[in-house]
Order: sequence, then C-alpha cells, then structure tokens
Amino acid sequence: MKKSIWFIMAITVFLGLSVAVWYTTDDEEEIAASVSVAEAMGGGDQEGYLRATGPREFVFPEDHGPHPGFKTEWWYYTGNLFTEDGRQFGYQFTIFRSQLNPPTEVKDDTASGSDWNTNQLYLGHFAISDVKNKDHIFEERYSRGAAGLAGAEIEPYRIWLEDWEIVRNNTSQSDDKSFPVRIIAETDGKVSIDLSVNPVKPLVLQGEEGYDIKGSGEGNASYYLAFTRMDTEGVITKDGEQFEVSGASWMDHEWSTSALDESQEGWDWFSIQLSNGYDLMYYQLRNNDGSASQFTTGSLVDPEGKKTTLNPEDVTIEVLDRWKSPHTGSEYPSEWRMEIPKKDLTLDLATLFDDQEMAVSVQYYEGTVSVSGSMNGEDISGNGFIEMTGYEED
Repeated sequence: MKKSIWFIMAITVFLGLSVAVWYTTDDEEEIAASVSVAEAMGGGDQEGYLRATGPREFVFPEDHGPHPGFKTEWWYYTGNLFTEDGRQFGYQFTIFRSQLNPPTEVKDDTASGSDWNTNQLYLGHFAISDVKNKDHIFEERYSRGAAGLAGAEIEPYRIWLEDWEIVRNNTSQSDDKSFPVRIIAETDGKVSIDLSVNPVKPLVLQGEEGYDIKGSGEGNASYYLAFTRMDTEGVITKDGEQFEVSGASWMDHEWSTSALDESQEGWDWFSIQLSNGYDLMYYQLRNNDGSASQFTTGSLVDPEGKKTTLNPEDVTIEVLDRWKSPHTGSEYPSEWRMEIPKKDLTLDLATLFDDQEMAVSVQYYEGTVSVSGSMNGEDISGNGFIEMTGYEED
C-alpha cells in the first residue's frame, strides 16, 4: 500500500507528512509551497487533479514511470538481505512525488526561462536495520523536481533525488526497458547501499486489476502495482565496513489523489515472503475508533505469480505485544498472530528488534519482521516488513 508511503505510500495517514519546497520565479520572488501527504491521501483540495475512479489498462514501460496530474505517487522498495555467514540487514528505500498544484493551474515553466520553476516535489526515505546490532539508521531528504535535482523518467528508466536513485541496470541482458534496476543511496556518511534488484515473479496488479479502493468516497483509491519477490544482491556499507549481501526485495508503485476517508486514522501493512514460495500482502486500515475498516484488503501470490485476493473476513490478526517509542512516545504493535483459514495459513510475526521507527517529518514505523508458522499442515518460515501509521501520541 504505501508505502508508503506511496502511501505513501500510501502514504498517509501514512505519513501525515508535511514538507516545504521553495522555488524562485523570474523576479526572484520566493514562494513557499507546502504539501501534506495526509491531506493528499485523505482529502484536501482535489479540484483539478486526476483521480483513480475505476480500473484502467496499464501500458509498460510508461506506467513504471511518473503520473503527473495525480497529487501523490511513490516508488517503494524494502528487502531482507544476508551476508554469507548469515548476518541480516533490512532496508527501505522510497522516493515520493508530490504535485503542488492541479494540472489546470500549471503554467508553462519553460516560458519563464527559468530551470528552477516546478510543480513537482520529490521526497525520499532511506533506512537500514542492522539486526545483529539492533541498529536502525535512517535519513529523509527532499528537493524540487527541477534543474536535474530530482525527477522520474521512462527511457532511460530512472527515478532519482539528488544522488539517490532507482535506475535501469544496464549490465542486464533483459529486454525489459525498466527492470532489473540498480538502487543507490547513502546517508550522511553512516550507511550506503548499491544493490541490483531483479523480479523473479510477474508484476502483481493489487486490488481490482490494479485499482485499489481505500475509502467510500468517489476517487478514494489508488493505482497499485507490485513486484512481490525480487532477487537482490550487492553491497551494504556501514561505518566504513562493506558487506556483500543477497536476499529478496519487494517493490510497490502507487499513485493517487485522495485515498483515505476522514474516519480512517492509519494502517498496518504487511509484506511477507514465505519459504514455500508464497508472498503475502495485507494492509489493515484502522478506523478512528480502532476497528478495522471495511476497505481492508490483501493478496496471496503463489509461487507461479497467481494472485488470490483477501478480504477482511478472510483474515484475523491478534496483537500479542507492543513497544513504546522512547523518541516520540508512540506505542506500536510488535508481535502478531495472523490466521487465514481458507488457505490453512497461520503465521506468527514479530519485529526483529523494537526500535525501527522512522522519526522523520512525522513519524511512522517501518521495520523488518520474523516469520514462522504453518500452511496446509507444513511448517514454514519467511521474512517480511511491517509499516504502521497513525500511532502518533495524542
């Protein structure tokens, strides 16, 4: 969902995030333009923007790229990676695009003769979870989508924010113009990644053939694409030490103008890759009273890539433990029992260590989880991620 944020996200309530960008017009007048992802995902001014109002036909490689006219969009990657001796790292890398004004109000930027004028804001989140040391390092940055600082292109395929980027891996012999990709990011001298990420299952169209309804109002939905399992290898550098790693990643690409109802306060979003080849996505939208929204949904993807949609009545989630953040005072679930009777699937899930909170513009939780359980009478294990939003302390 998302994550996402997009959503991001999906991104929120998924973030309730507010950031600002300044750009200069020809007369050097400084204009401050702010965008709230919470507003973008919930309501706010939607006049003039494009909206997700029903199923559509996707065209590739174009739909792997940006969708200007929608307020919010994100490209979201998470993964669990391991060294040869079994040391585990989780990573999150997300680039968000936010449109500051509806396309009906956009002026011709080129007419002014300035490379700095733009209607697009890009924001990025990058985090590494070092499981052995229970260490979670993260960074946030943002920039205008102008003058080469940030942007999204289809050919050659590239999504970037300064020196953070998702780019087509040109060393691959694949005929696909967008994948596999290379992900490159570095925090302020602490950690960096240089990863090759290659899908091993077909693209999944979440929701109704990619149209994912999240609220009761018309247009409260997103277009939602996912690669649920991607072979990943590369290098993580932490505190000057390099680790060659391999494992599996998950990718979500989502765009919308409004998605969440005013009655919804956040979500708990699980992405799980099981040892038997199945992948599970499930997000439980939470109403303001704590109950599960009727628009909660998910999918179970079999080893060949066939998707089974999961409805709220198909899944039960019991929270078994919680963790209170010493940074923000927010209290998050940290251990769960998930049951999907129609698939004879029971999972025990737990964060691999507590403190994986993203205390950025507005905090949320994004962390790696352990997975164990059974399916059709067989023991299974796995790896996953949990994203939790809307747990801000009152």
